[in-house]
Amino acid sequence: MEVAGVESVKDEVAVMPRPRKAVLAMPEYHPPLAGRDALRLDFNENTLAASPKVIERLRQTTAEGLTKYPEREGVERIAAEHFGLQVDQVLLTNGVDEAIHLLCAAFLEEDDEALIQTPTFFMYEVSAGMMTAHVKKVQADASLEFPFERFVAGITPRTKLIMVASPNNPTGAVVSRDHLLAICAAAPQAVVMVDEAYYHFFGESVMADVGKVPNLVVARTFSKAYGLANLRIGMLAGSAELMKYVRKVSSPYNVNGVALDCLPVALADDAYVQWYAEQVRAGLARMTDGLRVLGVDFFPSHANFVLMKIGPKHAQLVKAMRARGVLLRDRSTDPGCDGYVRITVGVAEHVTCGLEALKKSLAEIGWAPKQVGELAGREVSVDEREWE
Repeated sequence: MEVAGVESVKDEVAVMPRPRKAVLAMPEYHPPLAGRDALRLDFNENTLAASPKVIERLRQTTAEGLTKYPEREGVERIAAEHFGLQVDQVLLTNGVDEAIHLLCAAFLEEDDEALIQTPTFFMYEVSAGMMTAHVKKVQADASLEFPFERFVAGITPRTKLIMVASPNNPTGAVVSRDHLLAICAAAPQAVVMVDEAYYHFFGESVMADVGKVPNLVVARTFSKAYGLANLRIGMLAGSAELMKYVRKVSSPYNVNGVALDCLPVALADDAYVQWYAEQVRAGLARMTDGLRVLGVDFFPSHANFVLMKIGPKHAQLVKAMRARGVLLRDRSTDPGCDGYVRITVGVAEHVTCGLEALKKSLAEIGWAPKQVGELAGREVSVDEREWE
């Protein structure tokens, strides 16, 4: 059958749909997920497992249960009670990635400004860039500490969304509660999201300020200490007024039912989460001591990872570690992080494996520190570096 006009269309230059200008301009995230069947010290995941009670709950999932649309509200009530909040102050999300996206969709117009520091979690820039071309980035100096004074100076009347991670990814740096509240006070017209994805390894939070500070929103994830990264579940907490708008742009079925079934069990097993966090804190001390012995400079971290300064041989180290069955994350493309590589800290066994592989891999690639004895804030003896 012939269709009128088809031949004339074929004779013309093909015209294809085009995305919005913001989509063309926004940065693109490419997670290096292929071939991760090794010791995963690259993505800051729980390196062991979720709570045994969560695993048991997963085994109780029924075929009938999988046929039903998930119901979020009941689990939000449980989460709200756990965090000392009201249910209308809480929204469960498909990981913190979706939480960031929802905040951008709810509060950013195309002429508004979003304010972030760099380096930081890349998805802030991706999601904000989807809504506005005006993503203002305040670069940390060589210390990689949070640039508080310059950050506050970057706030303008057009600033409508501010995103701060504490502890920060990839540095592990933290922002004090006083500084976070000062940012909220300096930008009453803006939503200030404090991303506390690594809270359990640091222990300080502004969650108690939710509702008292009208423009404050706190993001939490259940991917890290809770070990539920594969289930994709996170949370936003803010004033009922703000959360009303975020809930409005959210899908009613954004969180899958398996995750919703497991979250109450995970929240109830606080002993397991505290145990894992203690494992990480002890592992962090071991990891940083081991890096000092190896002569590797690093940034002091309050999270479940350490950012190491390797220098020009950063890619060679990542490759050598992978060959030994250990994955690292090369952060050299992050602003101000040229030559930096990140290593996740988990349970004792995994810390030991990571350090042993580092020792052999650094030797294999012929890496040596530039200034022995002035690294990571502690003198290093020649005996301690006998591995070379």
